[in-house]
This record gives sequence, structure tokens and C-alpha cells, in this order.
Amino acid sequence: MQLFYIPDISGKQVTLSTEESKHAVKVLRLTSGERVHIVDGKGGFFESEISNPNPKNCELRILETKNEFGKRDFHLHMAIAPTKNIDRFEWFLEKCTEIGIDEITPILSEHSERKVLKPERLEKILVSAMKQSVKAYLPKLNKITHFQDFVAEKNASAKYIAHCNEGKKAHLKDLVKQGVEVLILIGPEGDFSPEEVKLAQTNGFTEISLGNARLRTETAGIVACHIVNLAND
Repeated sequence: MQLFYIPDISGKQVTLSTEESKHAVKVLRLTSGERVHIVDGKGGFFESEISNPNPKNCELRILETKNEFGKRDFHLHMAIAPTKNIDRFEWFLEKCTEIGIDEITPILSEHSERKVLKPERLEKILVSAMKQSVKAYLPKLNKITHFQDFVAEKNASAKYIAHCNEGKKAHLKDLVKQGVEVLILIGPEGDFSPEEVKLAQTNGFTEISLGNARLRTETAGIVACHIVNLAND
């Protein structure tokens, strides 16, 4: 299945971006009349055919539309500290998009080692992963936010903070329920500080464990994402 992304679709005639046009015509060598599929990142899934295989502005005609394609009955929002090695954070974004995630907020915490991101590059990774996994919903990537501001403002049906500090914590798999809005905090390589954990608890977050092993930030994010999706499968 050849799948392309066009964020704003109206009417029966659409045009691929320059990058997507080049890929369709120059790389895949698609020609007039060939059938392809399009997603808009908002739940729209479209069957179309190529009407003008221009390598700079490839035009397509919409043949069939499916709305709310693959819509889920739960919402997963993960707030995670970006890793010092940006490749690992990008890997997290890619894999969680493939597994299934709705919203991502990079956070700055006391032990954060990366404080600057390039959202345009990260958006491209999300789009690519969405297409790879044949999804019609593009995860929302929020701007980088300070931990204190985030925990004080964000609400969800179920709010969790994962950390490796001492203390008894229930495993996420034993807490997460089907069909609810879930928000999970994942800390940096140096973990959340005890003060940050207390602040999160004060704001309604429940401490959780993701298992006995000490996980890297990006691994913890993917494990948490998988657990929530598995609970809703």
C-alpha cells in the first residue's frame, strides 16, 4: 500500500507536497491512473488515483473517504524528558507512534540534560511513523514545558509518574483501565528528583513501576506505551 500524507484535504482534487510528489513520481515511478492512499492525520483515510504525475506537484483525485479510520476509545498522553542523545528520543517518538500514542509533551525537569529540540524534524519522524504503521491519526507534539508548570496544569482521568526512587509502587499493568484518558510522566536519565515526585503526587499523580529492571528513558516510554495499548487491545 502506497500511503501519503496531506494535512488539509477539501474537495476531490488534492496535491502532494513537493517532497511527497518527488517520492511518488521519481522514486516509486507512479503514473496517471494508479491508485494510492492518503491520510490527513486527523482520522481521514482516502483512496485516490493519480491524475497528474508532476514530480513537483503531483495531483490526485479522491475516490473514496473513510472518516475516523482506526479511532481509539482511549487517549494516551505521555510527558517525557528528552534524552541527551537525540537519536534515542527520536526512536521513542517513532516506536510509540507505531504502537499507538495520541499526545506527547517534552518536559524539562531538574535532571534534564537536553533543553532544546527541533520540532520540525520531530514532526517529520511522527509523520513517517504514522504512514509506516498505516494510521490516520498523527500524534500531537506539544512544545517543551517545565515540569512544575506541566503537573500543575494538566488533567486526565488517570495520571501516573514512573520513577526509580525507593518506595513501594504498583505496576502500571495493574492500574491502567480500558477506555480512559491516561497521562504518564517519564523522567530524564537522572530520573525525577524526590521533590518532583512529591509535587506530582500533590497534583494527583500516582507513583508507578514499570518492572524490576532499570530502564533508559526512551525504553521506559515505549514500555509504558505498550502496556496502555495492550490493556486496551
